[in-house]
Amino acid sequence: MREGDALRRRIAAAAALVLLAACSAPPEVRHAPAGEAPFVYVDNLDVITEWDPSRSYSNEIIALQNIYETLTLWNPVTKKSAPRLATSWRSSADGRTWTFTLRSGVTFHTGRPLDAAAVKASIERTMKSGTGASYIWDGVSSIRVEDPETVTFSLKYPVPLDLVASAGYAAYIYDTKAAPDLGKWFSAGRDAGSGPYTVAKWQRGKEEELTLRAYDQYWGGWSRPHYSTVKYRVVPDLDRAWRMLRNGEATFVERLSPSLFAKASATPGVRTSERPSFQTAMALFNTASGPLRDVRVRRAIQQAIDYRGLIKDLRGAGAPNAGVIPGGLLGHVPARSPRQNPAGAAQLLARAGYGPEGEPLRLRMTYAEGDSDQRLFVTKLAAALRPLNVTLEARAMSWNAQWELGRKGGQDIFLMYWYPDYADGYSWFGNVFHSADPTGFNLAYLRDPSLDALLDTVPELTVTDKTAAQRTYERATTQVLDQRAAAALPWVVNYQRAYVGGVGGYDDNPAYPDVVFVYELRPSA
Repeated sequence: MREGDALRRRIAAAAALVLLAACSAPPEVRHAPAGEAPFVYVDNLDVITEWDPSRSYSNEIIALQNIYETLTLWNPVTKKSAPRLATSWRSSADGRTWTFTLRSGVTFHTGRPLDAAAVKASIERTMKSGTGASYIWDGVSSIRVEDPETVTFSLKYPVPLDLVASAGYAAYIYDTKAAPDLGKWFSAGRDAGSGPYTVAKWQRGKEEELTLRAYDQYWGGWSRPHYSTVKYRVVPDLDRAWRMLRNGEATFVERLSPSLFAKASATPGVRTSERPSFQTAMALFNTASGPLRDVRVRRAIQQAIDYRGLIKDLRGAGAPNAGVIPGGLLGHVPARSPRQNPAGAAQLLARAGYGPEGEPLRLRMTYAEGDSDQRLFVTKLAAALRPLNVTLEARAMSWNAQWELGRKGGQDIFLMYWYPDYADGYSWFGNVFHSADPTGFNLAYLRDPSLDALLDTVPELTVTDKTAAQRTYERATTQVLDQRAAAALPWVVNYQRAYVGGVGGYDDNPAYPDVVFVYELRPSA
């Protein structure tokens, strides 16, 4: 934009602000000239939990998807995999051999070429790590380099490898030769990706936690206008996040309260996006220790939840959930519809020695700091439990602190969100409700060999017999929610975003929760 244009725009914006103020209407958000300002993403949670792309399995997806790339990318319109680092692929008739043709001329941020050998090395290292979402490659028996731009995967059993290769976690391709001790090298806040952005600055625990800068040699090129800098700021106070957007300090706010989202929708100069997601809220019960070790108490908590009232009070930010897996994915069980039952909850507590006529009960609960939806759930649950002689001691925490406490079993109820590793339902069961030692995200601490055996059949059935896979998911849902009462899943998140009105090209892809693919945006003009 020319300076004269920018000056005229600022004068016009100032005049508009005066007029709007006089009319008591919400002020128009201020825009920075195109190319002069960074894209500033405001989140309520810590950004980085793990830097190693083989181990990453948390909120850092919002940054890493702009730093690293995968062989394919899930397209929410076609509901199929689309090219990314791979330009094409084919599978054998039996689904046990997959060959990918790679994009030519791609380099890592380290300067080394991204070729078939690099793909093989990065995926094999991720498989060997055995952490995070590395399980997505369990079906792979070997990887073979055919030539610099062709790589073939041989599988133990049929797997939709084009879908697996699009995963939000554990599918990143990275330079395994970046350093002799990659784990240590990554932990300092370095990257070895091929994406449009590379790490410029990382400040653990700071509000301005992470800054990315454009990678000049990115294969996609920089001929048209793009953001050259991306900043991630951690702001748990949603009111402040909204003020930052209004005064031009922020470009994109990932989460707002329903009232703030309504304001954003009516504010000139602000655009909003609202759509269903694959993200579910989960209240995980400590099945291993404490008062919730008693299944009767767990069932009582399930029945105490005011599901309908919660959805009403979320005011569009959440939709009713049914079962474990949300709608739109294999494994969803639409017939389930949880209902509040205070009388039933009281009876269950009485049998366990608690309740209005029994011993008082105190439960410790943790949830995400700065998340108004989770705070609403906590408030409503505390109110529902109070007449039952149950006191809920809820503690809002940063994600890293909450997860660290959860891995030690330090709470009775762990409230968090979950979304799939790729557009498939197995992630909920395979990671949250499958036995795990040490504890990762199995924060209900289930140890159920029969459930494990059932779940272990799902990946192959997903390819060979979807009807059988659906029946297996239904059995697993009954086992987790009814027989073991290991959790309550009270709502599915409806994504409600707010961002600067001049930004073009934004699309919310549910397979990559909370990710903004910044390179695809057109900066505000």
